[in-house]
Amino acid sequence: MKIEMQMDLQAEVPATLERVLDPAWVGAALGKAVARVESVEVLRTVATKVRFAVEFADGSRGAYCLKGLLDVDEMTSRGGPTMVREADFYGKVAAHVDVRVPTCVTSVIDRERQHAVVIMRDLIADGARFCTALEPFTADEAAASLELLARLHAGRGLLAGSPWIDRRVDQLAEARYVSAEQLQQMLDGPRGEGLPAITRDAGRLIAAIRALAARDAARPQFLVHGDCHAGNIFRTGDGHGLIDWQLLQSGGWALDVAYHIAAVLPVELAEREERNLLGHYLVTMQALGCEMPCADEAWRQYRESAIYGFYLWAITRRVDAPIIVAFVQRLGASVTRHASHALLGIA
Repeated sequence: MKIEMQMDLQAEVPATLERVLDPAWVGAALGKAVARVESVEVLRTVATKVRFAVEFADGSRGAYCLKGLLDVDEMTSRGGPTMVREADFYGKVAAHVDVRVPTCVTSVIDRERQHAVVIMRDLIADGARFCTALEPFTADEAAASLELLARLHAGRGLLAGSPWIDRRVDQLAEARYVSAEQLQQMLDGPRGEGLPAITRDAGRLIAAIRALAARDAARPQFLVHGDCHAGNIFRTGDGHGLIDWQLLQSGGWALDVAYHIAAVLPVELAEREERNLLGHYLVTMQALGCEMPCADEAWRQYRESAIYGFYLWAITRRVDAPIIVAFVQRLGASVTRHASHALLGIA
């Protein structure tokens, strides 16, 4: 895997789409004079992804994708440190894990203000296909993507020298991203439709994420992606790859596995196949040299950890409503069938 990096450049971190597409800024970021920049596609969620084509002054061309917090309000801009985390993943971690990721050309980082943008090669121009957030996987496809997560998790040795990869689940448990009243209002809306009242109870969910964080902290720590739904997976002729490293963290393996299976599979298929898929993941990890818990203990950790993904999407506001609704209902169904609250001691 070729990683070309220039970290902490003097070019400013752009705050607007207009600036990102300015040939002068692009030239400064890429270190090569640019004659023209053409926008190809703009995708806005919390962070903005911009696919763009460049014609350099020497006549050569390039196809790139930039990710950053562009044209956002003050509250969203507070997520700048997550973009620094993503930039640091590409600069400090990507070359040391056996995971297919986009080729990062450069990152522009302002560590004082805690903002960053990442410029990558355009995978679509290179023939890759991105899964959509709500794309239903088959059981075989989920098994393949779990192997990808296993290869990431097996890079846990990097944690010892990377104190900046901290426990995001602890931050979720302690931060007040939304009040209990706001969370209850959201869960009482379309995202919570069809879920039992006890699953939609905001107070119980907040207590459960705190209980999960405490238990997870006492378990062996792995290199965890933190947001492994289908929309963060791409496919090439050589296999699957992962994008979006803003929630990279240290945590228990089950945070990723329980979230991933519930997010990518239709509810009925997840219910039928999840124990087999968990077994496949555990065998893969053991083949990679990782010591894993016995089947019964792994199943318990998996069932408890369903709370993580459910909480993450229950508090989400800056994503298209149909995606939020689908994920809260899929992940909420997992929490319900596994009695995750009760396993965590929440009455």
